[in-house]
Amino acid sequence: MGRVKLEMPSVYSFSIELTVRITDVNYGGHLGNADVLGLMQEARVQFLKSFEYSELDVEGYGIIMLDSVVIYKAQAFAGDVLRIEIAAGDFSRIGFDLFYRITNEESGTIVVLAKTGLAVFDYASQKRVSPPDSFVKRLSGKI
Repeated sequence: MGRVKLEMPSVYSFSIELTVRITDVNYGGHLGNADVLGLMQEARVQFLKSFEYSELDVEGYGIIMLDSVVIYKAQAFAGDVLRIEIAAGDFSRIGFDLFYRITNEESGTIVVLAKTGLAVFDYASQKRVSPPDSFVKRLSGKI
């Protein structure tokens, strides 16, 4: 079986530290795969907040997830402090991607490399809309 590959950016514009909670640990004793997505969502919420946006308010629209790719590189355990770095990219008329590099803060080991494909969504009309220009410029560092 071929492995999924991700082309990751070299620069990340945002980072946050989150601690692995005991409730994030699965029966194997390490960070569970569903909980990784939860940590990524928390980091994404904080990333958007740093631009004064939210998942429900991006220039008057919300965002929805279209897809996700998660590549596990190492285990993480309860109490580990993880640095989650985020970069935005691949903007198009139908959406954009967020890239995540999750590193164990103490050891420097990369735990996860990931990407989420997102769309800007008009919840009132239940349709996708193009990402607003000001949103694209802010997230891509052009403002």
